[in-house]
Order: sequence, then C-alpha cells, then structure tokens
Amino acid sequence: MKNTMKRLALLISLILCCLSASYPRTSLRVLQFNIWQEGTMVKGGFDAIVENIIALNPDVVTFSEVRNYQGVQFIDKLLKALAARGAEYHGRNSVSTGIIAKEEIISQEVVYPLKNDRGSVLKTVVDIGNHEMAFYSAHLDWLNCSSYLPRGYDGCTWKELPSPVTDAKTVIDDNRTSMRDDEIRALMADADKERNHGRMVFIGGDFNEPSLLDWTEKTKNLRDHNGLVIDWDCSRLLLDFGFKDAFREMYPDPVKIPGFTFPANNPDAALKKLCWAPRADDRERIDYIYYLPDGHLRLKSVKVVGPKGFILYGKRTAEAKDEKLIRPKGVWPTDHKALLAIFEIK
Repeated sequence: MKNTMKRLALLISLILCCLSASYPRTSLRVLQFNIWQEGTMVKGGFDAIVENIIALNPDVVTFSEVRNYQGVQFIDKLLKALAARGAEYHGRNSVSTGIIAKEEIISQEVVYPLKNDRGSVLKTVVDIGNHEMAFYSAHLDWLNCSSYLPRGYDGCTWKELPSPVTDAKTVIDDNRTSMRDDEIRALMADADKERNHGRMVFIGGDFNEPSLLDWTEKTKNLRDHNGLVIDWDCSRLLLDFGFKDAFREMYPDPVKIPGFTFPANNPDAALKKLCWAPRADDRERIDYIYYLPDGHLRLKSVKVVGPKGFILYGKRTAEAKDEKLIRPKGVWPTDHKALLAIFEIK
C-alpha cells in the first residue's frame, strides 16, 4: 500500500511539473497615460481617451491629471464609457492620479497626498495570473521643472531668463525645491513593503523631471542641454532602489532612440497651448514605466503612443527620430505621449 501511494504521489508530481512547464505565459500590457485635464483641452478628448484604451487593449492603465470636474468622478465615468463599448475594467475613484485594471481591485490607497495641486502617488493592488501586483500611478510636482533652466527658461513661470543656467549644482538645487523627491521617497518606502510581501511592483507616471539616463556625456551637447550632465533625483532614487526604467531597458541609447514624450505635436490642440519654451529645444522624456525585476517577469516591448512629431523652437515638427511610435486612432487627447509596455509573466 505504501509503495502504491508513493508511486501515485510521484505520478501526480510529474503531471503537475509537465502542466507547469507547458502552461503559457501570461501577457501583461501596462499603459501610462497623461490625459491632460481628463481630455478637456481637446475637442472630443474624453471619447478619445476611451477609443485609445480600447485600441491599445491594456490590462492596467495608470493615469495622470485626473480632476473629477464639477463633482463627476472621472474613473466612474470612464468605466461606464468603456463598458458601453464592451470593455470591462475595474477601478476606484481618486484625485490627480488614477488606475484601472481588467482584474478586480484588491485594494487601493493614496501613498502621497495631494498638496496644493503639486502631485500625488496612488497605489492599487490587483491579482493577475495568480500573481499579486502593486501598481503606482505617480503624477509628480509640476513646479520647479528645472530642465528648463539650461534652456534659458524659468521652471515655475516659464519666462525667458537673461541667459541659460549652465551650472549643474544650481540646476539640482532648484530641482530639490520641488516635492518630486519627497513623493518618490514616499513611493519607495511603500514599495519596499510590497516587495517584501512578495508582490510584483510597477510604476507609471508623469514625473515632470528628466532621467539621468538621458542627460549623459553623449547628450550634453544636444537638445539645449548646454554641456550639462545631470544626475536627476527621481531616476537616481528609483534606479538605486532596484527599479528598471522600461524604455531605457529596451532602448539604452538616448541619442539613437530618445523616446521623447513631451511636448507632443497634437494636431487638434492650439500651438500656444503646447509651447512652453518657444526659443528652446525642450523635448524631453518625462513619462515613465518602471518595474522591479522579478523571476516571473520579462519585459517584451515598450512603445511610445501618440501623434508624430513634437513642438520644437516654438513650431510644430513632424520629425520622428526612431520614436518607436504607435500612432493613435483618431483624435489624440493630450499634450503628452503615452507609453505602452508589454511584459510576460510565467
């Protein structure tokens, strides 16, 4: 009897191993989407948000610039509009940032509170493919945008300066007067708990700050960087923590494939609403998807989503230098470009 039970246990074990080995990987599609005041800045913007989500078919979307205008909850409104098109998503209401997912939400909480409309971080936990995952939506402080200083513009008023700021320490000191590093530190403290809990961790966000991976020796004389190599705070904190920048993991060369996300050349928006530094090249990658490496996770692809071209020296340009671009369906609702990252999960 004992031998029979042992043989049966071995047989079951072998069957389970075979099933595990042949079980297909699950695809995870993550979309980071700055929606520019809920799409209100572009005619038909809200419907365009719905249309682009359906076309891109993400499993999870992290939103920046949720506003809940006139007491109407944006997430509720969006879920109803998607359901009317046959797309079932789940989400809970929030302010400034938002997250929706195809799977039921396990929990949601604000990690960094909104302060004077200067940024917030939201966390949502979902179960996808029998893996619990924590997703953070981060819309960071929009003031003291210090990447404008080397380009000859103030990062709070966007007025032209007498001359560009070409001292890296001055730029970093200005950058640290923003709340962005505080918001990222709060996110990391929470992410550390999630990591220790065994959950996969992802961040989608509009950081309003460049990455140190883009302000390097190779780029210091490009894009009006004015000779500066800058170790930008938010990217330094996240990379040191162990996060991976999905776009730069896939395309490590910031010269060949810059991956700019702002300011987008939206043909349905007035030029004056898109132009912040009319006498400068202020193209920048400020929208990101970060993830913590995990043995069950593999990055497959990352694409920028949005219209072709940018605003360059105060004019529209159709230049698209290897943008790795997905063109939108119809109207594009925002002045940013979005990011779509696709992962495989074992």
